[in-house]
Amino acid sequence: MSVEEAELAISHGADAIGLVSQMPSGPGIIDDAQIRRIALSVPPPVASFLLTAAETADAIAEHVVRSGASTVQIVKHIDPAEHAKLAKMLPAIRRVQVIHVEGADVLSLIPLYAPHLHAFLLDSGRPNAAAQTLGGTGQTHDWEISRQFVAASPIPVFLAGGLKPENIADAIRLVRPYGVDLCSGVRTDGTLDAGKLGRFMDAVARA
Repeated sequence: MSVEEAELAISHGADAIGLVSQMPSGPGIIDDAQIRRIALSVPPPVASFLLTAAETADAIAEHVVRSGASTVQIVKHIDPAEHAKLAKMLPAIRRVQVIHVEGADVLSLIPLYAPHLHAFLLDSGRPNAAAQTLGGTGQTHDWEISRQFVAASPIPVFLAGGLKPENIADAIRLVRPYGVDLCSGVRTDGTLDAGKLGRFMDAVARA
């Protein structure tokens, strides 16, 4: 949520920083001006991920350019045709599609999206619920489905959703993701907690 939090995460070994723009749910939301300040402060080779709820290639591209981020993480299940258009508009920007694991039917999304992406990210949102959630739930999902998704995907897959120091080793051993993503699991009262972050990174290293 700040340059200082980004520096803390990087000092503990984070490979990427997530920057959460306006969302219908979840912690850590910051305005676009703050997102740009943080993104421009992140040193290579650490990546800056813009989390956007935009749904069209035009809106996503405009948001990415405004943010200064190196990667865009699209949190809604958008039309694959918009991904194809976005790839032509911003070929140098890494594109990650969030998949909300509500059931095994998400496996059918792999061939639709994979040709246009650099990676997937599996999360525990409920995009079709009456009270829509698109991440930051602090809840896990069915890791067996995630394991099947990783095995079937031709591109890298990140795992998110309720990850914390106490469960990350089990998640990695079962799912075997390319990387892991987290927010609430290393925060206390909304603030990035150095102790939790250190324990989490230690557990990842041992997994």
